[in-house]
Amino acid sequence: MKNTLNKLYKKEKLTMITAYDALFAKIFDDIADIILVGDSLNMSFMGESDTLTATMDQMIYHTKAVCNGAKKAYIVCDMPFGSYSTPEKALENAIRVYKETKADAVKLEGGAEKAKTVKLLTNNAIAVVGHIGLMPQFSRSEGGYRVKGKDEFSKQKLIEDAKAIEEAGAVMLVIEGVKEEVAKEITEMIDIPTIGIGAGRYTTGQVLVWSDMLGFFEEFKPKFVRRYLNGAEKVREAVKKYVEDVKSGNFPGIEEIY
Repeated sequence: MKNTLNKLYKKEKLTMITAYDALFAKIFDDIADIILVGDSLNMSFMGESDTLTATMDQMIYHTKAVCNGAKKAYIVCDMPFGSYSTPEKALENAIRVYKETKADAVKLEGGAEKAKTVKLLTNNAIAVVGHIGLMPQFSRSEGGYRVKGKDEFSKQKLIEDAKAIEEAGAVMLVIEGVKEEVAKEITEMIDIPTIGIGAGRYTTGQVLVWSDMLGFFEEFKPKFVRRYLNGAEKVREAVKKYVEDVKSGNFPGIEEIY
């Protein structure tokens, strides 16, 4: 049975993980509650330095693939940079997501200034996941990735943003790169689930990018990431063994030929 927010929002913590294709989505489907088709795909797959180059066509293509692989998880599609610069543009592109994929919700970055957009989408039967705090699509304009909530002004802005996004009708809120005590206060203050990434222990759930948590992205490891597998190393070892077997004539063997 397909996960719904009502089914997910219970006493235990929610788990969200990214996926960009049917293969990994199928693997994660029975384990994670929520799959995010993140615009991080352009960093994971394209080798880009940020998320800004992702397009609507890319997001729809990868969301279709994830929906083909995952039949149970609640699926969220990231709205890429530039696709929701106005409420009207956001609605047009979100309708594309709903018409062309089986995604359960779209996610967009921004606080109170995006409340009107969130309201328009929810009024048109599109579920919206908000995203406040450190927002990757803002990284270039802000001069990098900066932790939020370090001072009273930043804290109050985050609280105002969270309230505005909830009041506009969002079904869930991602809180990224925020001081733990601020994320805790926000989580206790609003009635929708909060999903933390680099936001401490007290959010309703957590999200990680799969290539970070499984050790495939090796350039650097963010402080908030826990690696559960040295994936790149394991794959290298396996591929080296394959190459050795081919060069030595050990592959294919009798059991592998017709």
